[in-house]
Amino acid sequence: MTSPLSNKWVLITGASSGFGAAAARAFARAGARLLLGARREERLEAVSEEARLAGSPAALFHALDVARTDSVEAFASWVRTKTDRVDVLINNAGGAHGLDPVANGKDEDWEAMLQSNVLGVLRVTRAILPLMTGHPGSYILNIGSVAGHTAYEGGAAYCAAKAGELQITRALRLELCGTGVRVGTVDPGLAETEFSLVRFKGDSARAKKVYEGAVPLRADDVAEALVWAASRPPHVCIDEMIVKCTDQAEVYKIHRRTGNKV
Repeated sequence: MTSPLSNKWVLITGASSGFGAAAARAFARAGARLLLGARREERLEAVSEEARLAGSPAALFHALDVARTDSVEAFASWVRTKTDRVDVLINNAGGAHGLDPVANGKDEDWEAMLQSNVLGVLRVTRAILPLMTGHPGSYILNIGSVAGHTAYEGGAAYCAAKAGELQITRALRLELCGTGVRVGTVDPGLAETEFSLVRFKGDSARAKKVYEGAVPLRADDVAEALVWAASRPPHVCIDEMIVKCTDQAEVYKIHRRTGNKV
């Protein structure tokens, strides 16, 4: 049976690793055409090749820094040279920087989180919307986080950023009501990607401890959720989806096995 995503144009930001790279491979297996953007072009090229091998009829890529308006506009111009429509937009680029309390927080960390997780979503959506609004059934899927629903110590800026993403999603759905464009958010919990490595500035030992004793989500789990949501019929919109590993009951409530036996 033909996939509902076959030959659809799917645009993914932050596609060089983590959820974005996994989503590229998952949408490729569903037969989608891909437009991939990220800052790390070498890794982006590798993901593009993986997507082609996975079955995508077109896996194209271009440099994209969602924290810079000029980069977003250049990326959108490139997209228009490849297609006159985007069926699915995955706003995935983002991440956390540091785990300092507000009293010791660093401007550069706060600004990086707000630029990518909040302003980046706004910039990319604004730039790509004209390629979606004329096509009922198109879908904007933003990557949020359980941090947008529950605050935790050391996460003030990141939690604020992801709460911002959630409210952007809700506002967009209201603004686009009647156009046929669907808007949703997929909000993962504990997931083992490069997330903690980035948060802790490359400290792999500290990053590894985040997942110690638990069985976290994998990037593929979130990618499968995105493909499922995007595959729903045009009259069905998955507004908000929280996806956590079974070991995580809440942001701060994680079952960890002693002796690191999982």
